[in-house]
Amino acid sequence: MSEAGMRRRWRTREAPLSAPEGSGSLARRLGVHPLVAGIMLGRGITDEDAGRRYLEPKLSDLSDPTAIPGVPRAAERIARAVAERQPIVIYGDYDVDGVTASAILWHTLKLAGADVTTYIPHRLDEGYGLNAEAIRVMADGKSKPHGEGKPLVISVDCGITAVDPARVARELGIDLIITDHHHFDPDALPDAYALVHPGLPHPSSAAEHPRLTDLCGAGVAFKLAWQVAKIHCGGERLPDDYRALMIDLLSLVALGTVADVVPLVGENRVLTTFGLGRIKQTRFIGLNALVDAARLREEAIDAYHVGFVLGPRLNACGRMGHAREAVRLLTDVTEDEAKRLAEFLTKENDRRRATERAIFEEASGMVVERGYDGPDCRAIVLAKEDWHQGVVGIVASRLVEKFGRPVVLMNRDNGSARGSARSVDGLSIHEAFTACGEHLEKFGGHAMAAGLTMRTDRVEVFRDALVSFVNRRLKPEDLVGRLTIDAEVALDDCRIELFDAIRRLAPFGRGNPTPRLVVRSVTLDRPAQRIGGGGKHLSMTLRQGSTLVRAVAFGFGDEAERLPAGVRLDVAFNPKVSTWQGRRRAEVHVIDLKLR
Repeated sequence: MSEAGMRRRWRTREAPLSAPEGSGSLARRLGVHPLVAGIMLGRGITDEDAGRRYLEPKLSDLSDPTAIPGVPRAAERIARAVAERQPIVIYGDYDVDGVTASAILWHTLKLAGADVTTYIPHRLDEGYGLNAEAIRVMADGKSKPHGEGKPLVISVDCGITAVDPARVARELGIDLIITDHHHFDPDALPDAYALVHPGLPHPSSAAEHPRLTDLCGAGVAFKLAWQVAKIHCGGERLPDDYRALMIDLLSLVALGTVADVVPLVGENRVLTTFGLGRIKQTRFIGLNALVDAARLREEAIDAYHVGFVLGPRLNACGRMGHAREAVRLLTDVTEDEAKRLAEFLTKENDRRRATERAIFEEASGMVVERGYDGPDCRAIVLAKEDWHQGVVGIVASRLVEKFGRPVVLMNRDNGSARGSARSVDGLSIHEAFTACGEHLEKFGGHAMAAGLTMRTDRVEVFRDALVSFVNRRLKPEDLVGRLTIDAEVALDDCRIELFDAIRRLAPFGRGNPTPRLVVRSVTLDRPAQRIGGGGKHLSMTLRQGSTLVRAVAFGFGDEAERLPAGVRLDVAFNPKVSTWQGRRRAEVHVIDLKLR
């Protein structure tokens, strides 16, 4: 079978032994379907109170912003800059998380009357994170993107490892506030005016809010913006215009949270639930234009649309050109400008996909040709000239899916190799890079994704070191994907009513994946039919007794000949409800198949 199916080991998720009650009891207490309660138990939601917080998230569940280390000091300094009309520069990252984090602070400070601008480094020319040269430009008097005087600089979604740029800022008399959520070395923190990071020591709040460390850059920026608003307005209760803005900003938080693939649990679940509901109701002209350009105005926007439709459009700008256009779209644009920019981002995304597809095909061939897909090579490292650095991270993700092991892809250029890495569960790529750090000029990121730079003459020795490290951490059997099943159902259970009940567990994403169900011993009522461009997908009609249900198997097109009418299968799937011409129907979206 293809990589899409019949290569994974299935296991059923079980409720923790500490669960005080079974699914039936929890279902009665919460008023949900027993299968829904069983899925919740399997995800560690074991009592009524936790279940209600999960099913009915409230904004009042959010912790006070001062629970994040550094927020009080940073917010006081920002409020002082606003009051004194000191120029403020928001220095953001070029991905969706950084772009939305920049926009969150920009809107808040604009409402407060601040002299505020944004700065986004060019992905290819300047690279990731704070850079000293940009800070020097901000400090001298020659090329200021802001008002008179040295600015207060606030980084968002980057900077926690920027020791040298922070030193330069201090030497030049610039107060630098760093807000971030990425991994850091506690013994090598930058010397900034304030460090805002959920992972920094904060004994008074760590026990009470242990999941704040899951916040993305946009979530951290939102918390800081909230505290700035409280100080600026002189109290805990915000005026109506600030309250309305904070609610609207949740749409940007949701974009950043889903796109950055942080766990959708705890506070992230609250922020994302309310933020998704605001995306089509927002005051932000540019976000409305983006929704229209993506043809989502009639859709009930969920995490899927953010992760695979809206997010890639915002990301494409930074990957293929300069992310400042994406920031502009989400900040200060007219309706005409917003429409033009949204259409531009859509075209950039189309260009990005074509570039990504070409690199993926070339890299896949190199992996097989060089034997990097063998059991004794449990990590893939590839570097080549003319691979667009802006998309190698996306390609790395696709290669991880295909080959089931960590992947590092880099572009070689003028003696330097620079790129991105993606990992698998159970292997922190950041930890791996730390272990192989002697071969790298710089790196940064987190457990599942990271960026790196090295000299081209170090690529092969780095590859050997990384493969050796990963081989010690992963066994050959770990390279076979695991598929965790939440529950077994009969085909007759696959109805709109049950699938709608399951939707109460949304938003789905990392930490709270779309439930995976399995039906066993079904037959194909007719031969599987190829569908989609190039026949890449399959349409199947499953039968169990007198029940017939349509199933769609994305990426299984090559298996059509092996799936004739009458073949018996176990089918693992995601439950979906589709709408066509106003009619809703339950659909089985196949994840994996097993012939019986």
